[in-house]
Amino acid sequence: MACFFGLPTAFVLLLAFVLVVQVSSVQLTTNSDATYQPMGGEGSLRPEDCAKACAYRCSATAHKNNCLLFCNMCCKKCLCVPSGTYGHKEECPCYNNWKTQEGGPKCP
Repeated sequence: MACFFGLPTAFVLLLAFVLVVQVSSVQLTTNSDATYQPMGGEGSLRPEDCAKACAYRCSATAHKNNCLLFCNMCCKKCLCVPSGTYGHKEECPCYNNWKTQEGGPKCP
């Protein structure tokens, strides 16, 4: 077996691999450009993601057309859709606080 300063080559390669993994993880965690967004939080979606998120959000309702219409409208404004098919609106204050003229919730 070949040796490098008296150490087996496999051991040296293992140490090099561990060093590379540690450096990579440090670079990933120190990226200051990334902002943390909780699941369903405001700004967590792009406009093109709204249709898929709203399809899931409205999947359990009997009023799919109205749900999809208002969910997509709210998503495009707030860039978020709460998780699940019902409730959890506190995850997205914009989505939760948008009201109809009568004062009811606009977003499903």
